[in-house]
Amino acid sequence: MTREARKPKTKPGAFKKRKRKPCLFCIEQTILDYKDAAFVKRFMTDRGKIAPRRLSGCCAEHQRMIAKAIKRARQIGTVPYVVD
Repeated sequence: MTREARKPKTKPGAFKKRKRKPCLFCIEQTILDYKDAAFVKRFMTDRGKIAPRRLSGCCAEHQRMIAKAIKRARQIGTVPYVVD
């Protein structure tokens, strides 16, 4: 009785980590203004939610800034809370 060699479960190199895209605000040194609705909507999903860091591509510091700007824009009414 001989044992057969096990097959590898995954191909080698199948799960390569993607290189993170650099933070937009760190590169261009721009400041997010909550009154600029078009720019704020760039960091929201199609459902009106705040986009996570992996989608927005921002660092943690600027992701917090984005969240505050979106919440302020929602309060004054330039950006909707929920999109139907």
